[in-house]
Amino acid sequence: MDSLNAPRPVGALTEFLFPAPAPRNVRSILAWWEKRRIPYNLAVGTCGAASVTWIFVGEFVITGGRVIAIAPWQGILLFGVLANVCYTLGPTVEILLDKLWGRDVLPVGPALYRMGLTFSLGLALLPGMFMTVSMIIRTMLRVMGAW
Repeated sequence: MDSLNAPRPVGALTEFLFPAPAPRNVRSILAWWEKRRIPYNLAVGTCGAASVTWIFVGEFVITGGRVIAIAPWQGILLFGVLANVCYTLGPTVEILLDKLWGRDVLPVGPALYRMGLTFSLGLALLPGMFMTVSMIIRTMLRVMGAW
């Protein structure tokens, strides 16, 4: 057996990110995606919580411990709802592609899932990244005497 066809060890993360695609029918595709919705929400929620925590810590550091802002729960709730609405586009696109091209196109579910998860995690971390850049700029302005 050559090295290209040798069996590879498969870890849980590999199984999660590179699963076998769903069988080609609407019910199986929907079940495949719904099986992954909770892990998706946990991953995105964890990144969102980390981002909100980092914002609180950053504000605490920037203001010298005087003021800690209250989390805008409406925005957090809206983000969660919109993330799930966008998640629903995954099976919709997969079913549509299967109906349009059938067996002429490879199953796209796992690739759509990875791309959507990556985008959602980045979007959830974006406020924390913005806070980091803001802290760096504020610190530089303080050091230069402009703040």
